[in-house]
Amino acid sequence: MKSNNTENSNHANAISARGLRIGIIESDYHQEICAGLSAGAVDAFLNAGGDSQNIVHVHSPGSYELVAIALALAERSDIDAVVALGCVLTGETSHDRYICDAVANGLINATIRTGKPIAFGVLTCITIEQARARAGGSKGNKGVEAMHAAISATRTTQEIRAGSKSVPRNAVAVGMKR
Repeated sequence: MKSNNTENSNHANAISARGLRIGIIESDYHQEICAGLSAGAVDAFLNAGGDSQNIVHVHSPGSYELVAIALALAERSDIDAVVALGCVLTGETSHDRYICDAVANGLINATIRTGKPIAFGVLTCITIEQARARAGGSKGNKGVEAMHAAISATRTTQEIRAGSKSVPRNAVAVGMKR
């Protein structure tokens, strides 16, 4: 699935990935969907001035395992941020809710533990068609949005840690459609 960056292409110019090293974790479960999310994230990084050599791209068996892998990447001193990409579809049981809750809580805890942004790029859809629409289809690409969030949050935390008295509002955070 190819990425659809038209909605967010102007946002890439508002942020800079230049000099950042970002880990991307791509779940292998619902591979077609996650490959589309990953393509979008990579395109967004490159379009924001990032260097392809500064992407550490790894795979996860499923969305549940994203947490451990995200923590391992975020603990590396050469990684500035992580983008976790997956897809969980609603089934006949409540299993999807337990997975999504665990992943969301796990990723935020890893962010708190490491102090590094970990973007939540996990689709939580009812149908595979909804997921396709959000992985480079008619609804855009949540992989692009997750990468923009990771870059923006990284730049903001860098400014704060550098002692900046005023951190400029980031155009990505202000104007994005959700």
